[in-house]
Amino acid sequence: MIDKKLIPVGGLKKEPFSGGHHGMRYFFRSDESRETFTVFVYPEPWSFEQTPEDEKTSASFPMSDEGMDAAIAWLFEMYETQKEVWNSAQKNCMHIVNTKKL
Repeated sequence: MIDKKLIPVGGLKKEPFSGGHHGMRYFFRSDESRETFTVFVYPEPWSFEQTPEDEKTSASFPMSDEGMDAAIAWLFEMYETQKEVWNSAQKNCMHIVNTKKL
């Protein structure tokens, strides 16, 4: 899913990081203190900003290599425990996009 080498802790202090895995989107963002960061997971297809708040789940971690390890472990747990939700989001992604009124 994600390799912590792709998200250096120092880089996360400067810019958010986002990605996805089989219907589960994730968004890493440094907190104001720059001592912690929060990871959000939410279903496809929308961006972080366009996804309703009630569809997001989050957890915070210390801004360290150990915190990044814990965050990645949490992501794996979120994927495994809600696999049906993510797979459904991935499968229905285009149906949702095509029916959304612009």
